[in-house]
Amino acid sequence: MFDELNSRPADSLLALIKAFQADDRPGKIDLGVGVYRDAMGRTPVMRAVKAAEQYLLETQDSKKYLGPEGDMQFVSLLQPIIFGKSPTFTQRLVGIQTPGGSGALRLGAELIQAANPSAKVLLGTPSWPNHAPIFSSARLPVKEYAFVDLASQQVTFESVIDALSSNREGDVVLLHGCCHNPSGIDFTMEQWRRITELLVAHRLVPFIDLAYQGLGDGLEQDAAPTRMVLDAVDEALIAYSCDKNFGLYRERVGALYVMARNGDDLRKAESNMASLARVNWSMPPDHGAAIVRTILESTEMMAMWRAELEEMCQRVNGNRAALAAASPDLAFISRQRGLFSNLSMSKDTAVALRTSHGIYMADSGRMNLAGMQPADAGAIVAALRAEGCLKSSTVA
Repeated sequence: MFDELNSRPADSLLALIKAFQADDRPGKIDLGVGVYRDAMGRTPVMRAVKAAEQYLLETQDSKKYLGPEGDMQFVSLLQPIIFGKSPTFTQRLVGIQTPGGSGALRLGAELIQAANPSAKVLLGTPSWPNHAPIFSSARLPVKEYAFVDLASQQVTFESVIDALSSNREGDVVLLHGCCHNPSGIDFTMEQWRRITELLVAHRLVPFIDLAYQGLGDGLEQDAAPTRMVLDAVDEALIAYSCDKNFGLYRERVGALYVMARNGDDLRKAESNMASLARVNWSMPPDHGAAIVRTILESTEMMAMWRAELEEMCQRVNGNRAALAAASPDLAFISRQRGLFSNLSMSKDTAVALRTSHGIYMADSGRMNLAGMQPADAGAIVAALRAEGCLKSSTVA
């Protein structure tokens, strides 16, 4: 059966993890895989998560199946966090639990394919490397356009406008809700308003990937663009991940929400979501969603989680400020948000940074700023300067 298979290349980020672990240099710095790290370099279990797990240990009395929809109380309690407490569109929303944000994206892609097989997906580049393969695997054509110029670290907004103005009604636009991965460059609110106008005018369907809410400027601020878009359009999909803002990476906790024009369309979308989930994973893993539900059901745990998330957000932005202050050529990093920034460099340069300086980042030049400490800024700048990545020879 398998004789005709071709070998696939190993995942570059997984290889990066192994290379970093094998490096015995004491000054090595891991800016690779996109997980949050604290001041001790750990990816800790949040205190609110531990409290919820203890509560579940003491009170959970069954591990029976929940069904393809998963934990619907989890899905319901997330809604005010994402969409606000009284927006006008919540009566047109339906949600389902998924295995992480990736599961939400894949389920949404299959729902689009079932509803409108001729739809193409507009994808601004650079983007998360798994976006295009997820949609392509669901047999949806992907049309890429330039979103950011990494050399100038600026949104190429004219190309965004052109892409959204030259497509068919019903085509889908993948949008990062906040904390863009990999660039850290988000649209301004004025740009979001223009994008919203184009979505409405050309009857395009936004598919918003909201994977880092709370890690940019705060829960409410990070949700503002999503809420503005949904307040204006007729239909939308939202892929949500709790992996980062609850620190539940390996538990795979996410949800897909769909907004439809009317109740009949909403019921049809809901039944198709459940049917597609059934044949993909039967039911999503429960433990992580039960943790989030338990936290959101408890005033005390909710307050603990919000405080921890704010600490995480401040730490990441503090790392940004430290790196920007270390070189005038990196001043743009303080204006970006989320875990990542993407420098303009070749793969050879990224390899040289690893081999010669112990600075580990993706071959694309993406840096996970949550992986550093403020005290690392000088070493990172020195390595970038040695490899010709910085124009200025001065330290800010």
